[in-house]
Amino acid sequence: MSEDRTSGGSTGHAPEAAELPVYAERVLDVADLIPPGRVMTYGDVAEWLGEGGPRQVGRVMALYGAAAPWWRVVRSDGTLLPGHELRALDHYRDEGTPLREASRGADGHLPRLDMRRARWDGVTGGAGGPDDGGRPGGGEEAHR
Repeated sequence: MSEDRTSGGSTGHAPEAAELPVYAERVLDVADLIPPGRVMTYGDVAEWLGEGGPRQVGRVMALYGAAAPWWRVVRSDGTLLPGHELRALDHYRDEGTPLREASRGADGHLPRLDMRRARWDGVTGGAGGPDDGGRPGGGEEAHR
């Protein structure tokens, strides 16, 4: 990791700390691995690490994720991060991340991520296949 990640998060400010917690460092390292145009859910990141859960990953991203590609760690339903929708959408469009256009009745007419196509399985250059639902797993030891 080459960036200082203790300067604040995407949705808040980092707590006063001289050093980034080990779990936070691990979460941010996974976020850095996600290729442009691809995403992992909060739960995917926790599963990939074999530790914590979606809420813990979300907390790390909120507190420390400003220097990481925070827009690539997402909700499992593909909705854009509340309060950061337009910034995230700019990143998704720049990177060619697959989106599903919003229906006319959708709140704010914002698209969602096309999770079937955008979800990354944690293997460099790879994508989750239809048999595994695009979720990370299989060969967990290779990820460490």
